Amino acid sequence: MRRTSSQLSIAGVAVILGILLVLQLRSQTAGPGLDALSAQELTDLVGNLNTRNDLLRTERAQLQVEAQQLSAAEARGETSLGQLNTDLARIEGWTGVRSVTGAGIRVTITGPVPGVVVEDLLNELRNGGAEALSVANVRLVAGSVVAGNAGAISVENTPLGNTFEVAAIGNSASLTGLLTRAGGMIAQLRATLPDVEVIVTPVERIDMPPTTRALTPSHGTPHL
Repeated sequence: MRRTSSQLSIAGVAVILGILLVLQLRSQTAGPGLDALSAQELTDLVGNLNTRNDLLRTERAQLQVEAQQLSAAEARGETSLGQLNTDLARIEGWTGVRSVTGAGIRVTITGPVPGVVVEDLLNELRNGGAEALSVANVRLVAGSVVAGNAGAISVENTPLGNTFEVAAIGNSASLTGLLTRAGGMIAQLRATLPDVEVIVTPVERIDMPPTTRALTPSHGTPHL
């Protein structure tokens, strides 16, 4: 019985020693923990962690700023594209490529009038701020000319006949006043061409068609 107890005691001591040996080996393998660090080493470690956290916060803030800048740039790009399309449509409209609609005046001319007189009338309207012009529903663009002798005038190979209409989009009050003022265009026509009648009518809406003329330059090349 005593021999068996001794054997058990020896075995227990051996197990405890083995466990202690394993723990010691693991501790040596893992290296020193925080408990083994001095106060100065712990202070340096905390300082390094704070510095790294500050760097991460700065980088995060920079990324947020870049993201906001990209979003703003994208929004500006969409706005710019929309504005460019609007500007392009406006330019195409007023140059005659597109149809346009707006307030203005209609000038009805009846009687034998030479083409040069109609050209003078059109230039007067242009100088007065007309943004778009048509004669007998033919849109006028660069190169369009009303020509011919009295009673046989035409525009863009379209005969005008004895009665035709000039339409002008712009400020109707200004254009009307320009033509009907004392000593203005209509007064001059009445004095020089008594057989010609000119009536100016302000209108709230004029639908003006696009030109049928090809506007592609033959000699000039546009630069973008």
